[in-house]
Amino acid sequence: MAAAPRAPTAAAAPPAVPRRWLVTEIWLVFALSLGASGVRAALDLLADLSSGRSLTSQVAQLNGSQAPGRPWLDLFLQLDSLVVGIVPVLLVVHFLTRSGERPSTLGVDLTRPRSDAARGALLAAVVGGAGLGLYLASHAAGVDLTIVAESLPAVWWRIPVLLLSALQNAASEEVLVAGYLLHRLRQLGWSDNVALVTSAVLRGSYHLYQGLGGFAGNAVMGLIFGRLYQRWGRVMPLLIAHTLMDAVAFVGYAELAGRVGWLPTPGTG
Repeated sequence: MAAAPRAPTAAAAPPAVPRRWLVTEIWLVFALSLGASGVRAALDLLADLSSGRSLTSQVAQLNGSQAPGRPWLDLFLQLDSLVVGIVPVLLVVHFLTRSGERPSTLGVDLTRPRSDAARGALLAAVVGGAGLGLYLASHAAGVDLTIVAESLPAVWWRIPVLLLSALQNAASEEVLVAGYLLHRLRQLGWSDNVALVTSAVLRGSYHLYQGLGGFAGNAVMGLIFGRLYQRWGRVMPLLIAHTLMDAVAFVGYAELAGRVGWLPTPGTG
C-alpha cells in the first residue's frame, strides 16, 4: 500500500538576528559610509574656521574633475567613485537579506510608482526650494562656504555623470539614513522621536563641510524625510525627491553659474 502523501510544511522562519549583531551591523555600515563622512566633514569645517579666512571666501566642491585635461580618464574615475559610493547600499541589502528581510521592507520597490513619484515631486519642490533659500541666506550671513556644485569639463558625459551622481547621493542617503537606520533603531526598541533626531543629526553632520548652514538645513531636511519615512514606511518617495533636488542643483549650477548674479560663485563671496 502506497504511503499517503505528506502535507507540505511551511518554510522555517529565519532565525532572529541577535541584538548585539544589529548594533555591530549599524556601526560597521556607517563607519564605512556616511558616519565616516560626518567625522571628516566636521574636521574639514574646523580647518575652514581656523584658516583665518571667511567661510564665504572658501569653496566646497561637490562634483569636480578627477583628472583635469584627460576627459576619458576623468570619466572612468567618476564612474569608479559612483560605483564605490553605492556599495554601502548593497551592504545594507545583504544585511537585510541575512535577517530574513528585503529592500521592500524599507519600501525600496516599484509597487507604487504613481504615488511615490507624486510624493517625491512635491517634496522636491517644497524642500528643494526652501533649501535653496536657506543656502542663499546662510551664505549671505557668512556661515556657509561657497558651494561649487560641479566643475566638470564641458564634454559629452558631463550631464549624464551629474545625473548619476544625483541618483547615487539619493540612494546612499535615503536608503541608509532614512530607511535602514530608522528601521534598525525601531527594531532595537528606540522611540521614533529619539531615532528621528539621531538620523537628522547624522544627516546634518556629513554636510558640515558646507558650513553651519549646510548642517542646519540638512538636519531639518532629515527631520522631515525621517518623519515621512516613519509614517509611510517607504524610501522610494524620498529617493525620488532627493534625486530630483540634486539633479536640479547640479545641472542648474552647470547652466547658471557665472550667468546670474544671485548664485554665489568663487570670488563673489
